Amino acid sequence: MSFGAAAARGRDDRFARIANRSACPCGSGDRFDGCCGPLLAGAHADTAERLMRSRYTAFVAGDAAYLRETWHPGTRPDGLDLDPAQRWTGLEIVDREAGGADDARGVVEFRASWRHGAERGVLHERSRFVRRSGRWFYLDGNVS
Repeated sequence: MSFGAAAARGRDDRFARIANRSACPCGSGDRFDGCCGPLLAGAHADTAERLMRSRYTAFVAGDAAYLRETWHPGTRPDGLDLDPAQRWTGLEIVDREAGGADDARGVVEFRASWRHGAERGVLHERSRFVRRSGRWFYLDGNVS
């Protein structure tokens, strides 16, 4: 399973609702309305890591449309189907290479904890991002 292989805008009540004043699920320590909330609402991420964090939050919230919009058209699948029983429970950024506001490419390595029923695990992925016309996109990732 991969963030890249794990998505129709429309509220699905089977996914977590994130209150604006609550802590952002991405683990930044900021409130949702000052972190990933604006990105899920249409703002663009300024770095590859910010996009990575917002995509994690989109998985938590079941926002398949955001995942598609931030996926590079050359590698984006035709359809995405998120499982509401899959619960993402934590994000740890392990490493980052480039991916800044002036870079064209970036890599973000992360570990995302999950639970599905009684099963628990950690997704460890090294994701590649590209910036086109000033906007970051998820390209692909290697799961280890």
